[in-house]
Amino acid sequence: MTLIVGEATLAANIVGVNWGRMATHQLPPSLVVQMLRDNGFKKVKLFDADEKTMRALMGSGIEVMLAIPNYMLQSLGEDYGVAEDWVAQNVTRFIRNAGVNIKYGPHFVFTIETAAKKCCQTYGDAIYRYVAVGNEPFLKAYNGTFASATLPALQNIQEALNKANLGNRIKATVPINADIYNSPASNPVPSAGEFRQEDRGTVLQIVRSLSENNAPFTVNIYPFLSLYVNPYFPVEFAFFDGRAEPIQDGTALYTNVFDANLDTLVWSLKKAGYPDMPILVGEVGWPTDGDKNANVKYAQRFNQGLLRHAMSGEGTPLRPGKIEVYLFSLIDENAKSTAPGAFERHWGLFEYDGKPKYELDLSGHQENKALVSAVDVEYLPRKWCVLDPDQKDLISSREAVEYACSHADCTALGYGSSCNHLSLQGNASYAFNMYYQMRGQHSDDCDFSEVAVQQHKIVT
Repeated sequence: MTLIVGEATLAANIVGVNWGRMATHQLPPSLVVQMLRDNGFKKVKLFDADEKTMRALMGSGIEVMLAIPNYMLQSLGEDYGVAEDWVAQNVTRFIRNAGVNIKYGPHFVFTIETAAKKCCQTYGDAIYRYVAVGNEPFLKAYNGTFASATLPALQNIQEALNKANLGNRIKATVPINADIYNSPASNPVPSAGEFRQEDRGTVLQIVRSLSENNAPFTVNIYPFLSLYVNPYFPVEFAFFDGRAEPIQDGTALYTNVFDANLDTLVWSLKKAGYPDMPILVGEVGWPTDGDKNANVKYAQRFNQGLLRHAMSGEGTPLRPGKIEVYLFSLIDENAKSTAPGAFERHWGLFEYDGKPKYELDLSGHQENKALVSAVDVEYLPRKWCVLDPDQKDLISSREAVEYACSHADCTALGYGSSCNHLSLQGNASYAFNMYYQMRGQHSDDCDFSEVAVQQHKIVT
């Protein structure tokens, strides 16, 4: 879904970014949208239809993929009226509110209808826009909870878009986890790939529905997870530098796991009768903390290599051309579940306050180019909560530390993480302070049975 059509959105750009909001202290949406524009992002993927976020995006020229949470799939699939209401409230309303007078730039005012004509006449293909129906509903961790509801929800949402006369511009798709297809251990090459047997029937029905509506297959690919789940995985094969021992598959040569994964999907679709189905990568990235392989060096190396590769037109052995990708993710989210791993809270290109973690040339040229920080960020006072320096009984402080970390984000303290080297005193202070900051620096939240004290820094 695109909230407005303006000159900036009409330029060809195949790289977007995921904007998640599972954080205890969120930046105002208006600041994030400005940060997106300052860094040149033309596409963003959202995980829900938060009204403040949607309104901040209106008039920005940024193309939006708007997601529907998994918990809504059942009701959307069972009742078309629910799907129709969702489209009216979260799609049509924002387009129509912006539709009569859209202004982008000093002298750029026209209606949605005029914009659509200008797009198609001047720039050829219409701008792609999507509604993401659910997110990875076939994950094994869900034990099939959302599997049967996904297809009817997809069909109802697309029908509601069509009824609202938006179906030619806005396509419903389903971001699917990459392990929905695989190659057998006995022949681990892309050409042996097929959809997972237990979900094959449902997935093929989804593929058929996507094809009938000219919608793409959306897949989330995470090379980082190859290293995380398999300590024997060749590290160099996760990156795009060409340093890895290549894998031969017939006449195709693979030098990185991303291409091999994507072509495994291509082969799976080909065997299902859809060899030319368009594919977009809904999530791909590398975390910076929470695991021995999650660090800034690897994240910069992976994302910069990915951008160069996606924009170069090289494509994969089976699919030459540019690859549409949405980086995961924009900002760290310290309230995400750590069930998959401590790294889940550290995927962001930016820290929680909008400061970039590393240089990244979004043009794909691999130059040393700094990302632009968020501006006008308001911070809490310069106060901290630390272990009382006079506290000698560190054993008795353990329960307090466990309590703090059960409510705040202590993932940086884990094995292989950035703060794993701290002393016992340092661990305690880190835990207490994370809890204290999360709670808004209230004095009552820096007690911990009288083993912690507040510190104030006087700026001169």
